[in-house]
Amino acid sequence: MTSSERESGAIIEESGAEESQEKRKLALDLQIQKPSACQRHVTVSISREDVDRYLSEAYDELTPEAQVPGFRPGKAPRQLVEKRFKQTVQQQVKASLLMDALTQINEGDDFSAISEPDFDFDAVEVPDEGPLTFEFDVEVRPEFDMPEWKGLELEKPVRDFTEEDVNRQLHRILARSAQLVPVEEAAQADDYLVCDITFLQDGKVVGKESEQTLRVRPTLTFHDGRVENFDQMMVGAKAGDTREAKSTVTQDSPREELRGQEVTCQFNILEVKRLELPALDEDMLSKLGGFSTEKDLREAIQGDLERQLTYHQERQIRRQITNLLTETATWDLPQDLLRRQARRELERAVMELQAAGFGEEEIRAYENELRQNSMASTARALKEHFILERIAEDEKIEATPEDYDNEIRLIAAQQGDSPRRVRARFEKRGLMDSLHNQIIERKAIELIRSNAKIKESPYQPDEQKVFAADVAIGGRTDEDAAIPEAKYSDAPEEERKTGAERS
Repeated sequence: MTSSERESGAIIEESGAEESQEKRKLALDLQIQKPSACQRHVTVSISREDVDRYLSEAYDELTPEAQVPGFRPGKAPRQLVEKRFKQTVQQQVKASLLMDALTQINEGDDFSAISEPDFDFDAVEVPDEGPLTFEFDVEVRPEFDMPEWKGLELEKPVRDFTEEDVNRQLHRILARSAQLVPVEEAAQADDYLVCDITFLQDGKVVGKESEQTLRVRPTLTFHDGRVENFDQMMVGAKAGDTREAKSTVTQDSPREELRGQEVTCQFNILEVKRLELPALDEDMLSKLGGFSTEKDLREAIQGDLERQLTYHQERQIRRQITNLLTETATWDLPQDLLRRQARRELERAVMELQAAGFGEEEIRAYENELRQNSMASTARALKEHFILERIAEDEKIEATPEDYDNEIRLIAAQQGDSPRRVRARFEKRGLMDSLHNQIIERKAIELIRSNAKIKESPYQPDEQKVFAADVAIGGRTDEDAAIPEAKYSDAPEEERKTGAERS
């Protein structure tokens, strides 16, 4: 979500004056209706005096250069100039009046806009008599009583990572450079299946995906649905077999007619594959980041685990803070606003996970989780944002150039790219606003945490029980293709590197 931007007041040069001065404010009459906490319907009346003043100034500027048949340039009578150029001048004056009125309203204290005003420019007319009136709808930051944020009681997960934890993570890293080898045997847990998937509702095909590589794990997730006990269904399956499962399409699916509907997922198994891990020899150590010894690699993995624990600590503390701060935030949010912000929330989540050093499969699983509950999670995130934004404003928290540099440097390190290219991509894709919000919110969270009472609790890393397929039951949308930062493959990659692989 972008923060509202304030436009600077225009400066005009008055005829005969030797120096410029601030343009005189418009005499505005505002009638503001509140359809919901985040919506305003505004009716604006600009006084006749201001309308005549703008018209007079426009004709004063035009008359000395006006070209009228039968007269030399600038010599036509004022009355004739006004008659000949009335329509053109009124359009220019209308644009100036609307722009100045909207700027003045935005700089006022009536509300804090979070989107551009929605109104029909062509429907507005400059009247020959009386005030100029127009109306618009705008989304605003809701008005609410600030919850008490000092002295919250929070829990912080902690863990001393063991050799077993490092072994498990090393296995995951080697798996990214492993080969998927076809086998004739029946599928086992954690094997991979190459499948054609057909989605049916009441026997009618509503979607198809070809040659998708799926891992045999307890849960299989799509963008807009999930299959539980997927491993139980697939263990023992061979090429040529067909398996079927039920899945309920989420309420956030882009296919409205499928929302909440149960569909049959038909898996036609083409091939069974199994991971063949590479040997951890000198060549592999070098490939994983130029390590000299296995000990060096293990130390780097330990650092990755610590960084990921930091992410989980921040996430859990943030979740607790969000729950406590938003429990009284019962105001509704416009559905259009939620739909627009859902993609930004997904982009931000991907950036945070990348900076924390998580692998692609883990990021994709979290993406699918967010997609399946996008409206609810976005509503929660927006309410949290509004509250944290208020805290940041009250406490004078700002995002500095150094903050942007640090965030981009972290993401670039995780992607094995240069900060310059990462920044260029963010700017091109309009992600700098998301990065700004991420910085401001993190600083506000840090302030809340510094004023909280924290006790420690044991942290148990999540077991990898979910495989996230890059598939939508209802079909892909343009927005699916617009999440650019997480790059996936259906099989382990040889070139993608984690923080441990580059350290």
